[in-house]
Amino acid sequence: MSLVQRLEVRQGQALVMTPQLLQAIKLLQLSQLDLAAYVEAELERNPLLERAEPELPGPGETSESSGHSDDASSDGLEVAEPESWLSTDLNPSRGEIESDFDTRLDNVFPDETPVQAREAGGGDMLSLTPPPYGSTGGSFDAEAPDFEATLTAETSLRDHLAGQLDLATRDPAERLIGGFLIDAVDEAGYLRETVEDVAERLGADPALVGRMLALVQTFDPPGIAARDLAECLAIQLRERDRFDPAMQALVSRLDLVAKRDFAALRRLCGVDDEDLVDMLGEIRRLDPKPGRAFGSSAVEVLVPDVFVRAAPDGSWLVELNSEALPRVLVNQSYYARVSRNAAAEGDKAFLSEALQNANWLTRSLEQRARTILKVATEIVRQQDGFFVHGVSHLRPLNLKTVAEAIGMHESTVSRVTSNKAIGTSRGTLEMKYFFTAAIPGAAGAAAHSSEAVRHRIKQLVDGETPDDVLSDDALVQKLRGEGVDIARRTVAKYRESLRIPSSIERRREHFAHGSGQHAALALR
Repeated sequence: MSLVQRLEVRQGQALVMTPQLLQAIKLLQLSQLDLAAYVEAELERNPLLERAEPELPGPGETSESSGHSDDASSDGLEVAEPESWLSTDLNPSRGEIESDFDTRLDNVFPDETPVQAREAGGGDMLSLTPPPYGSTGGSFDAEAPDFEATLTAETSLRDHLAGQLDLATRDPAERLIGGFLIDAVDEAGYLRETVEDVAERLGADPALVGRMLALVQTFDPPGIAARDLAECLAIQLRERDRFDPAMQALVSRLDLVAKRDFAALRRLCGVDDEDLVDMLGEIRRLDPKPGRAFGSSAVEVLVPDVFVRAAPDGSWLVELNSEALPRVLVNQSYYARVSRNAAAEGDKAFLSEALQNANWLTRSLEQRARTILKVATEIVRQQDGFFVHGVSHLRPLNLKTVAEAIGMHESTVSRVTSNKAIGTSRGTLEMKYFFTAAIPGAAGAAAHSSEAVRHRIKQLVDGETPDDVLSDDALVQKLRGEGVDIARRTVAKYRESLRIPSSIERRREHFAHGSGQHAALALR
């Protein structure tokens, strides 16, 4: 077999992912915040892009004017220009004033804007444009200090604990150990390292580390630096002077509390039904995560990309949220002016590339908006029953169904629905919420949405009575009676996803609640 090198010409088709195409695909799946950050970076990088923001008419301007005007208004009054007096053409000249005062007019502090100045050697008063009202303090004009710059930063959990440690001890060794323990506390307020590990890492006496841990556990908020949930609750109960032997026994068996085994808890604590109900109520009022009040991230509000509202004729109107769409324009006049003066080939190539990228970005943003609107419109058409009747009428829906209806690929629909939300009369929901798996119907009936089945399970459990607690098998029978062919393990999975306890635990809870009510009535 001989090996021979040769050249061949073959013809074929292949999809070439150009940088512009990659950019368009990337923009589809970006959320509002990521898109705003991306556009902001492009505005800084590309000199031909500018933000399209409507300009509000200023004093003396009409709605048609786009800039400041020096002309007199219709009533014959002149409108003063709100410009700084430092750039005003003064009479006598600016040079003479600077020579007389032996300084420069722009050599002033930010809060020292003079209202009047007297010409040296003359008796006439030189009138200058007065500053806006309140410019010496507390104003809202552009030259006033930024109030946000004077706001204090949010206190973190570590800073809150470190401040208490400085007041609690002055010993350098104790401060070092206490600071290390504070650094080991997580965001929830729990200490994730043992006393032995801390002592070994610091080369300190374990007894001293234990004493410092006990000191840190007395800091605010109560329950901080606990090593587990039981210790966290015990610290808070001691703070309230409620850690008696019965409560201590209850805290030591939180597994029985989670299982709602109230009979075993009554035997363990040696109390009756009424006392057990009071003790459990005391436990529920405690904070299992004492550190979450400090340094928590700001709550991000889900801003809808699309709004859906009912039309007078009974249909649905789908419109884009204009406030969430970035607006950018290509400054063609600036490009024409700069390109005329560009002599070097590198400058011309840079301007040409910047213009191409700017045009492509604007088209990509427009195409992204049209695609989102198209997908959202099809989702509303497919899930019309949800918008009319609620979750119980949610239909099974997948990406393929929407993609075939609008003539797009499934991957495109997946990118469009990622990190996007729809604002409806029933709340703001993610687009992915409307895509649910199908559960077959009984006896050849139509398929049901998994989200609708979960909602129905919650309704059945909420409507049960203490004498008739529904087991998973009973839920299966009721759902099959309503035309839903579902297995018992699927019901159990949906019940656990809804955080609904088992029928045994719910029966114990109903029994304990009823016993507590009977005991309270007996005391009355």
